[in-house]
Amino acid sequence: MRRHPDYLILFCLGFLVIFGLVMLTSASSNLGKTKFDDTYYYLKHQLLYGFSLGVVGFFLMLKIHYRSYARFAFPALLVSIGLLVLVFTPLGITTNSSARWVSLGGISFQPAEILKLTLIVYIASWLSKDAQRSRQLGKGFIPLLAVIGVVAALLLKQPSTSTVAILILAGLIMYFVSGAKLRYIATLFVGMTLVLALVTIITPYRFERVKNFLNPTTDISGGGFHLNQARIAIGSGKLLGVGFGKSTTKLGYLPEPVGDSIFAIIAEELGFVGVSVLVGVFLILILRIFLLARRVSDTFGELLLIGFGALIALQTVIHIAAISGLLPLTGTPLPFISYGGTALAVFMTMGGIIANISKYARQ
Repeated sequence: MRRHPDYLILFCLGFLVIFGLVMLTSASSNLGKTKFDDTYYYLKHQLLYGFSLGVVGFFLMLKIHYRSYARFAFPALLVSIGLLVLVFTPLGITTNSSARWVSLGGISFQPAEILKLTLIVYIASWLSKDAQRSRQLGKGFIPLLAVIGVVAALLLKQPSTSTVAILILAGLIMYFVSGAKLRYIATLFVGMTLVLALVTIITPYRFERVKNFLNPTTDISGGGFHLNQARIAIGSGKLLGVGFGKSTTKLGYLPEPVGDSIFAIIAEELGFVGVSVLVGVFLILILRIFLLARRVSDTFGELLLIGFGALIALQTVIHIAAISGLLPLTGTPLPFISYGGTALAVFMTMGGIIANISKYARQ
């Protein structure tokens, strides 16, 4: 046993968090000045409601043995689902036709981000309790389908389509690793694809995003504006970038520079070299997590690492691909980097669990 956290994991997590705060400082400076007359407004908010809570979550999870999480997996999932329901009550906050936030005690947060953590822990706990469960229809496939269905319905109503896809795919990867029959996995995957396709077709704004993705130059001042501005930002960076803090597209041209579009700002200011370093650190972190999963002696720890690694990988790929024009725009934040206190706190807490499990992996 290691008896100490994996140092490579710690380095990657630390790098991503610090890098994210530094780039948020640049990406949000003009927006903060314009909206709040405070260049550092978004950085302060991220430090107060994201980083500080994330540090607490990281060290708490690092100290508590990961096997004890299984005892609280189901209650934590129920609480997360309850919080998802609250977004549709008077406690919910609706912004730009999206009901994704809840305000309790004057503090607003996104329940969907918390669900990313609790759902992975629950699936890992549930599958690890019975080695044959994943291969059974009545005790495995149908209950898993029911949980995913409830979660997906609530998230689609917000709406948060990309979160549905990320969570289902991460869950499917865990389900596959646990030994599930391929026909069950295929059924879930095809079902998810059909449902998301149907939802996209019948929802005008989702369908519009797909049309703009297929023909991004047909309406560059309307539906294709966001993607075209992102491409301009990425292309402007060239090899070494225009320099830290010198982005011009963030000056009112590129929508959501602190969230959905932050990778484009990074590419513009730091260039191909800068984004290559960032992507490289993400890749090292994800591969290291999967490698550690093979060295953990129990199924619960293995599935936790597989789930968290898959979640980080899927969300990173979808964010970068969407803002680069390889996928329709999704509004998916870049893990550890994009603005969002709840997301940063959750991913740092997730990092604490990963580091905790690494202490008990075989050398």
